[in-house]
Amino acid sequence: MRLLDRYLFRELLTPLAYCLGGFLIFYISFYLFTDVAEMQERKLHLLDVIEYCAALTPGFMVLVLPVALLLAMLYTLTNLARHNEITAMRAAGLSLWRICAPFFVTGLLASGLLFLLTEVVVPRSDAWALSIKTRYVQKSDDARLQSLAREFGLNNERAQRKWYIREYDARRTEMHYLTVYWLLKDGSSRQMSADRAIRTNGVWTFFGVTEYAQAAPGAPLVKSLQTNVLAMPEFDETPQQIQGEIKMSNYETLDPRTQNIPLPEILQFLRRHPRLPPQNVSALLTVFHGRIAAPMTCLVVVLIAIPFGAGSGRRNLFFGVAGSIFIVAGYLVTQKLSLAVGTAGYLPAWFAAWLPNLLFGATGVALTTRVR
Repeated sequence: MRLLDRYLFRELLTPLAYCLGGFLIFYISFYLFTDVAEMQERKLHLLDVIEYCAALTPGFMVLVLPVALLLAMLYTLTNLARHNEITAMRAAGLSLWRICAPFFVTGLLASGLLFLLTEVVVPRSDAWALSIKTRYVQKSDDARLQSLAREFGLNNERAQRKWYIREYDARRTEMHYLTVYWLLKDGSSRQMSADRAIRTNGVWTFFGVTEYAQAAPGAPLVKSLQTNVLAMPEFDETPQQIQGEIKMSNYETLDPRTQNIPLPEILQFLRRHPRLPPQNVSALLTVFHGRIAAPMTCLVVVLIAIPFGAGSGRRNLFFGVAGSIFIVAGYLVTQKLSLAVGTAGYLPAWFAAWLPNLLFGATGVALTTRVR
């Protein structure tokens, strides 16, 4: 790494660390201030509160990292321009693109970090925060938030099997009061009702079972089996698939930037439901591509900040800051509109998800080429 690159990295990372620290302190303080009554009600101790703040930090990082990077970029570039350092570098034969190479690397690394936080860290930290909050005092809905789901269905279209479950405990992989309906290769069907089911050693075992047979569609149901215990190794639905089905059960709540539905679960859901209505498929694919495109906001922020920071002098510093923030605000609005259009099926899902990045990234490139 050249000495100049190390210098530019240091000039950017220092204000970035300050911005991230300031934002995190503000967000955590504000959150704790608004949540202090519930913490007292939950009887959390000082160490519990500190641990709770640590669990909340990854979620806050997802929110503040692009904004902190924008402010750090503007401060760094403006400071370099005010002291004529960018002019000196360009006089030495370096192009503006080469000068900004460390900033692009930082933007790519920040995008990768944002993706990692969203997909891996935040779902686990949310569960960690909830376990801390319910450590001493539990409320009536805590079990539901942590592991309990009620009144939902699982439709495995590939296996032609439908589950209707009144209550499911994810922590113990145990179901209560359920009905399973499935088709056989000869065209007949079976319907099984059970008081309880639990998965052990990769096999679903049912208790209090009554099974009915149906010879053909429309034919009467005939009781074929009644037993206390029945193991069904052919039922290959896993707890992970059931959890994914619970999360994906309400399409209206899906947000392409939501943090609690991992991308593999979206793909698995689409594979289990090959005959979904086109509008639902568009919504899910837009969520999928939007989750991949959203972290690239950090790189777009770098492209936007360069023309407003590198060309800033003493007279137009406010214009550079205000102009870049205005463009970022427009980016966020465009992102929401584009995702909404993609969810409705009016644009291809991948294009709707990546359109704001392409549009504003190209705008940043075009403005950078005009910097003198």
